[in-house]
Amino acid sequence: MPMDANDIESLIKAKFPDAKVVISDLAGDGDHFAATVETVAFRGKTRVAQHKMVYEALEGRMGGVLHALALTTSVPKDQPKE
Repeated sequence: MPMDANDIESLIKAKFPDAKVVISDLAGDGDHFAATVETVAFRGKTRVAQHKMVYEALEGRMGGVLHALALTTSVPKDQPKE
């Protein structure tokens, strides 16, 4: 059974409450999504680490109910550096 875009967003927001999340269904089939995730939690992390953090937020659904997810991750530009 495919995932709903709202479910993906909810899982990501549960792990990163401050995140700005945009989910797009790329093929209209509920299996191929793109996600843009922006959160301060990514500060100082490599792109690979950021993506791993998002996959962890999805609680094992990648490769199962969620077939494909194209990720774009970033840190908010208006946040002061710590």
